[in-house]
Amino acid sequence: MFKKRKKILVAMSGGVDSSVSAALLVKKGYDVTGAFMKNWSDCAWEEDRRDALRVAAKLGIQLLTLDFEKEYKRLVVEEMIKECKAGRTPNPDILCNKYIKFDLFLKSADELGIEIIATGHYARIKRGKLLAGKDNNKDQTYFLWAMPRTALSRVMFPIGDMYKTDVRETAKKLGLSVADKKDSVGICFIGEVNMYDFLKKYIPDNPGDIVNSSGNIVGKHKGLPFYTIGQRHGLSIGGGEPYYVVSKDLQKNHLIVSSNYDQGLYKNELKAHSSNWLIKAPKKKFKCMARIRYRQPLEKCVVIPREGGFDAVFDRPQRAVTPGQSIVLYKGNVCLGGGIII
Repeated sequence: MFKKRKKILVAMSGGVDSSVSAALLVKKGYDVTGAFMKNWSDCAWEEDRRDALRVAAKLGIQLLTLDFEKEYKRLVVEEMIKECKAGRTPNPDILCNKYIKFDLFLKSADELGIEIIATGHYARIKRGKLLAGKDNNKDQTYFLWAMPRTALSRVMFPIGDMYKTDVRETAKKLGLSVADKKDSVGICFIGEVNMYDFLKKYIPDNPGDIVNSSGNIVGKHKGLPFYTIGQRHGLSIGGGEPYYVVSKDLQKNHLIVSSNYDQGLYKNELKAHSSNWLIKAPKKKFKCMARIRYRQPLEKCVVIPREGGFDAVFDRPQRAVTPGQSIVLYKGNVCLGGGIII
């Protein structure tokens, strides 16, 4: 699709995936510039940047540092906190991709006179469509559904046709210092954190009752924003059958729990808002596959589009349908788009 020597701005996080992505593009003869995004100060960003610098030096390319911290705080962190306060469970990685990697980063490429950007995501773009990555275990299209459709023609995913094991092997063959570096986990650009410890910096405790489906008080919670639908651990309810979060009563400040087999934990239907389509926006109902969390096996459903969103009716009941999380739609290995669960 892209001619050789075309300028490409590669997002380099200091990890093995983005490093190999840059290396593959250099090897293919593209004019590559690396860019490290500094989005959060209270993390190991300096160490990650040093790793990116070492790789850039090895490849003989320039590494820029782009400071998006103010924008990241406003568009990702503050939005995540707002959603949690409202009793929902947002996905910061999806917000990061939407607002930072495929908006601000793309605009930075424009300012540099660079037409194409590349990232280390496990996904593919073919004939203007977003496809799942070849490695099913690492496919990241679930986190990419909210990227602008217009960006697809300007994005490359160099490792999308590779398995993770092959990516690490390639890094070793090329002598990259990050070949054995552990994968990043946790919140995008912030890293692995205890979610309660992170959120309580911004949201005060608001204790209330934990109530079972029969209306009996079985414990105390620290505040509804700190829990998510389907959660079992961290409830501090001792003895007997394990409890799972079924719902939240914001007016009474009650956390509703029940057994894993309670019908309240399963739903056949859901509504989604803020839909984004990576294909021509459908106007009529259609059948497809969907998942409501990362790595969940795809499930059959019927989607009914409506203004600003859609309804989804599943063939089988879905466990822990969680407001604030995303439903992502597929036909075959093509990611059609998605929406945020109401």
